[in-house]
Amino acid sequence: MNNIKVIIMDVDGTLTNSKKLITEKTKEILIKAQENGVKLILASGRPTSGLMDFAKELKMNKNHGLLVSFNGAKVVDCETNEVLFNETMSIEEGQAVLEHMKKFDVKPMIDKGDYMYVNDVFNNEIHYKDTIINIIKYESRGGKFKLCEKEDLAAFANYPLNKILTAGEPDYLTAHHKEMMEPFKDTLSCMFTAAFYFEFTASGIDKAKALDTVLIPMGYKKEEMIAFGDGHNDASMIKYAGVGVAMANAVDDLKAIADEVTLSNEEDGIAHTLSKYIDNVVI
Repeated sequence: MNNIKVIIMDVDGTLTNSKKLITEKTKEILIKAQENGVKLILASGRPTSGLMDFAKELKMNKNHGLLVSFNGAKVVDCETNEVLFNETMSIEEGQAVLEHMKKFDVKPMIDKGDYMYVNDVFNNEIHYKDTIINIIKYESRGGKFKLCEKEDLAAFANYPLNKILTAGEPDYLTAHHKEMMEPFKDTLSCMFTAAFYFEFTASGIDKAKALDTVLIPMGYKKEEMIAFGDGHNDASMIKYAGVGVAMANAVDDLKAIADEVTLSNEEDGIAHTLSKYIDNVVI
C-alpha cells in the first residue's frame, strides 16, 4: 500500500476522545503500526509531562517514539528521554509577555520542573459550551503538575520558558487577542490553541518546524508522513506532512487545508484512515 513511515498525531480532540482516553481500536492499530516499523509522534500543545502516559500506553517508549510538546518548542525521544530539539523564549521576552498580560482578564500559566505556576488557584473558571471548566485543575492535571501561586509571574519567571499559556473566556479572547499579541506579533509566535487558550512561544515555533528539524536528519521524507489534527495549531503539520488529515470534529479552517477529513475522535477516525495507508494493519 502507501509507504507511510511516520504517524503524527495531535492528542486532545484527535488521538483521545472526550473522556481523554485512547480507544482500544485506535490503540491496537497504532501498536501494530510500530510492529511494522512505523514511527509514532505525539505533537501537542501539552507539556512533555502531559504526553508521557499516552506514549507508554501506545508502547512508544519501547519504539523510540517522539514527543513534540509545547506546540513544537521541544522534542523528546520518549524511550531515551533525549531532548532532540528545544527552543525557548528569552527570559526578557517571557517576562515582557507576562507583564503585558496583567492588563487583560486572562489566567496566565507557566511551568518549571514539577510545578505549574498561576496567580490564583481559586480564580479558575472558564465557561465553554454551557459548561464551567476549572481550567487550572484541567491544565495542571493534564500536565501532571503540582500547583503553586505567584502573585507576580513576570518577576518570578527569571528563566527561559518554552510556552506561556493564557486562558480566558472565548468571547473575551476573540475580542482582545490582537491587543494581547500586538507588542509581540513580530518577535514571538502567538496563537489560539483552543477557543479558551491563547499561547506564546518563541518566534517561528510550530509543530511543522519541530518535525522538519528532527525528522529530516533522521532520513524521513515528508511524503512518508501522515498527520492528524483538529485545531488551529495543527495547521502547520497538516500542511507539512505528505498526507494531512483533519478529524470530523476539527475546526473548519483545518478541514479546508487538509488532504482528507476522517471520522471524529469519538469514532476512531485515526484507525479508520490508517487502515487504508498501512500494510497489515486492518480494523
